[in-house]
Amino acid sequence: MSDDSPGNPDRTWLERISKALSAEPKSREDVVDLLRAAHDNQILDNEALGIMEGALKVSYQQVREIMIPRSRIVVIHYADSLEDILKLVIESNHSRFPVVGESADDIRGILLAKELLPLVLTGRENFRIDQMIRPATIIPESKRLNVLLREFREQRYHMAIVVDEYGGVAGLITIEDILEEIVGDIEDETDDDEDDFIRRQANDHYLIAALTPIEDFNEHFGTGLSEDEFDTVGGIITQAFGHLPTVGETIVLEKFSFRVIEADGRQIHQMEMRLLANKD
Repeated sequence: MSDDSPGNPDRTWLERISKALSAEPKSREDVVDLLRAAHDNQILDNEALGIMEGALKVSYQQVREIMIPRSRIVVIHYADSLEDILKLVIESNHSRFPVVGESADDIRGILLAKELLPLVLTGRENFRIDQMIRPATIIPESKRLNVLLREFREQRYHMAIVVDEYGGVAGLITIEDILEEIVGDIEDETDDDEDDFIRRQANDHYLIAALTPIEDFNEHFGTGLSEDEFDTVGGIITQAFGHLPTVGETIVLEKFSFRVIEADGRQIHQMEMRLLANKD
């Protein structure tokens, strides 16, 4: 039996797909077509196909496409007391926090939550935020994800602050954000699905996931949005716009103002909601 025999157990899926790729694809679309053909022929399973497609996608995506927008960044203020900082760390469950000065564009550095732990032994009187923060990495919105991923690995940092063309903070991005583009959502034991739907940010301001069930929304805010045609808030909002909205578009529905802050070419993902009037 020759090495090229289909029945040869030593012929791995990698060898088979290498042979398939010998046709010299001319574009990313050609590569994707070959990968999907390999999947259809059971050379690749669903997970392997998804990872390969994700890796191709990040090779031409830019940071602005997946970054956490400025409105969703949880920051620590340089002048905050240790008590306020600890309260924020506990409530947010994040591990890294941008530290800002007098404005959100005045980035002083990055604080790692784990570096607050020694205070348990040394005492809170030894706390000095200027001695704990690390330098922040600043990157442009246009940076490609594959380049940033390589820098994350080589330079061993996990978070970067994203700035726009005028130097203002546009958002932030972590190594986990990029990895999730390749392998899908990464959840740990601290993730809480229910908290992801409706999150309060400040007085009368909330983050609303498009997948929030209308029933949950009505219960939370004491409203009566109709469940006749749609199951989620995103469905009602898209219908109210009359088209698929893009990031930044705003619409008023009943006593709420909704601004789209995350969306792609198929659907909206996240909205910033503001109450226009008190419930009572």
